[in-house]
Parts: sequence; C-alpha cells; structure tokens
Amino acid sequence: MSDEIQLSDIQAAAARIHGIAHRTPVLTSRSFDALAGASVFFKCENFQRGGAFKIRGASNFIYQIPKDQHQRGVVAFSSGNHAQAVAIAAASVGMTATIVMPTDAPKSKVAATREYGAKVLFYDRAKEDREAVGKRIAEESGATLVPPYDHPWTIAGQGTAALELLEEVPDLDAILVPVGGGGLISGSAIASKALRPGIRVLGVEPEDGNDTYLSLRAGHRVEIPAPKTIADGLRSSRPGTLTFPIVQKLVEEIVLVNDSEIRQAMRFMLTRLKILVEPSGAAPAAALLCRRLPKELKKIGAIVSGGNVDLELLETLGG
Repeated sequence: MSDEIQLSDIQAAAARIHGIAHRTPVLTSRSFDALAGASVFFKCENFQRGGAFKIRGASNFIYQIPKDQHQRGVVAFSSGNHAQAVAIAAASVGMTATIVMPTDAPKSKVAATREYGAKVLFYDRAKEDREAVGKRIAEESGATLVPPYDHPWTIAGQGTAALELLEEVPDLDAILVPVGGGGLISGSAIASKALRPGIRVLGVEPEDGNDTYLSLRAGHRVEIPAPKTIADGLRSSRPGTLTFPIVQKLVEEIVLVNDSEIRQAMRFMLTRLKILVEPSGAAPAAALLCRRLPKELKKIGAIVSGGNVDLELLETLGG
C-alpha cells in the first residue's frame, strides 16, 4: 500500500464512513467575526459521533480491515477522542477493542470509552511510550493496531472534515486546523489544496505542545517532553513519520496559543456561540481572537475538532 494520499482516497473514505460519521454543521458568529477581523466558518466536529472528528479516521481504517481478522479485535492508544472513535467503529462491525489511555486522561473520555464497550488499559505518559505499549498488546493478542494519525487510512478519513467544509464554503482564503500528531491537518491540507489550490493551510498548537512548530523550523521531526497543556488532544511529543512530510509540503505555518487564550476562546464559544468546545477544538478560535493569522486572510474555515470536556474543567472557565 502506497503512503501517497490523494483526493480520491478522501472521497472514497467519505463514501465508506457515510453511515457512521455525521455530516457536521458549519456555524458562523457576527460577534466573533468582529473580534477576529475576518469571516470565520466553524466546522463543528464537537457535534460529531463520539464528540470529535476522530470517528472519521477510525472508521475508515476499521472498515478496511479484512473480515477474516475481525475476530482478533483492535487495539489503539489515545488520550480519549481516538479511544471513543475506535470503540464506536469496532462495535459497529462486531469487533472487540482494547484502548491504551494515559492515567491523566479526562475522566469523561475514559468513561465514554468504556460505555462504548472498549476495554481500557492505563499507562504513565511520563514514564512509558504509548505506541510501544499498544504495539506490544497487538503483537501478544493478534489484534490490529489502529493508529490515531500516522496511517494513510486514518489520514484519508480525517480529511473528510475539510472535504465537507469546502463543499459548503468553497471560496475560503484559508483553513485553520488544530495540530496534535498531524492526521487532521494532513488530511485537511490534501483535500483543501486539491479542491482549491490557492487556499492557505495553517495549523494551531499550544505553546507547551509545540512539537510541529519546532519541527518545521528545524526541518526535521523534533521530540519535546510530554506537554502539560490544557489541550489534552494536542499533547503529542513528536509529529508523525507520515504526517510531518505532508505538513512540510502543504502547511504554511503553525501559530501558537497559550492555555489562558484557549480558556478564553472556550468561554466565548460557550457563552456567545452556545456551543461546548474542548480545549483542543478551541485552539483555532483562540488564534483567531488573538489575531495571530495574516491580516489579508478575510474568509477562514476553522475546524473545531471536538467537544468532550470534563465538568471539573468547565468550572474553571468562569470569570
């Protein structure tokens, strides 16, 4: 299988996952636009099945596993959103799922993953490598490992979010995407550039999880210590081996936001747009509210990656 991902792969993924992934709404806000200095179109994956975009990549992957391997089940590693997505997609075809999650994963995401029928195993992200733990379990059990971002099937599935956004708003100047391991921005960039070659693709990372930002400047993948950012979905320590070259080729720049700015964006989206957005999903809004993007960009699509938030975190947003 080639690692080269084309628009046709993303279009095929859209057809494949049609029955399990929602076509999420695109929302706008005049008050947000006034503060951002641009017309912003939010692709709201917080309304997605499982509360995040991850169902797109997980289901596109799982639906391509040969049926004679289904009885072995699947295994995945995730801080929460990919975990829930794999659990949902696996259950839809009668497969068992084992998910490796960090001990500090949001409680709501752990609970939801279990409710979807998956078995949860914990690891210490400060001492253990989640990928190594997942691979070991897969080798011992014979289960298929479902990567959260670093696989063509996963990337193609994630790219369907941008595909839908540009079908609805085809004349965007730019698309703004939160960056963790790089699956969402890779798929989004491939789809966006194929449909609208002149579009500018930008990513957003938290200041304490700036591995892709540093990697682009270094010209190679850079590994950072385990990030402590509030944006738990963006706590990757190093870009993917497959996603990083795509980002290098198609993404213009990565802008950074801090946790305070992310909290402010979450509060604004909850109180003014009336939507609940998790920290990772609010990162693009934070960058826009702080006007970190080039001033000439006036029509911007922003992917709100998810909406799974612990109640304890919501309590800290007041004031």
